[in-house]
Amino acid sequence: MLFTGWNFMRWLRLGLGIFIAIQAIQNHDTLSGFISAFFLFQAVTNTGCCSSGGCSVPSSKKNFNKIEDVKFEKIKTKV
Repeated sequence: MLFTGWNFMRWLRLGLGIFIAIQAIQNHDTLSGFISAFFLFQAVTNTGCCSSGGCSVPSSKKNFNKIEDVKFEKIKTKV
């Protein structure tokens, strides 16, 4: 899994992680070090912020053609 499935976003995370890590070492910045570790972890494990696919849009439109009857109930206010 570590050596397969390298797409653009995975390479981008790796590049950002390495760049931010170099900057963190040069500037002695701990926060940047944590951020770079986060990006490097995402690149190595091939995960993102939406690792379970919860942010993805459904690819099929089979449920959109189904029309359901909607029932409305009128609510009257007491005066």
